[in-house]
Amino acid sequence: MEISHLPPLPTMAPAVPPSVKLGLTVAYTIFYSLLFTFVYTQLWLVLRYRHKRFSYQTAFLFLCLLWAALRALLFSFYFKDCGAANALPPFAFWLLFCFPVCLQFFTLGLMNLYCAQVSNGPGTWRGAELSLYLLFFGISLLFLIVNLVCALLVKTAATDVKTIVLVRVTINDSLFVLCAVSLSICLYKVTKMSLANIYLESKVLWVGHRNNRP
Repeated sequence: MEISHLPPLPTMAPAVPPSVKLGLTVAYTIFYSLLFTFVYTQLWLVLRYRHKRFSYQTAFLFLCLLWAALRALLFSFYFKDCGAANALPPFAFWLLFCFPVCLQFFTLGLMNLYCAQVSNGPGTWRGAELSLYLLFFGISLLFLIVNLVCALLVKTAATDVKTIVLVRVTINDSLFVLCAVSLSICLYKVTKMSLANIYLESKVLWVGHRNNRP
């Protein structure tokens, strides 16, 4: 059989129609913008009612605010030029695509610290406070450095992309699983506590003492 008589190969069509892609882009951008506005309002209320500024609540809200802002900014790029969004400089690529994952990990670690402090109580917590803070800082720094280095290598170095991605995914998933297991243990301890102790500990740690100064 001659090659000239073979039927032409089908052309590849986009996986998602342009109209659907535009609708999803608009929906995600609106969602992240609304989330940013909601979290920003919560932070403003913290200042308005003079709650403790440096607490688990404000740290959690600030991480959510930054995450929502980066996601809204990323999806706003897709309105005009998808190619430009996928061909960003190395640092911009890491900031918009990789750093939000780091923020999610930081949030998970923050939840670990909060639940560990509630479940262990003030007496036990004071003895292990510095060690847990240093452990959280070290793991978070490791997560951040691994994602930053891998993102820069993918964009700048002529190395095997599959190997770099495999290393990053392995380290990221391992740290996420470890934090998830730690959080589940802390939550199990919290379920064994009395409701009064849980409420008092969480109220002081999460919101902080109200400042009644004029």
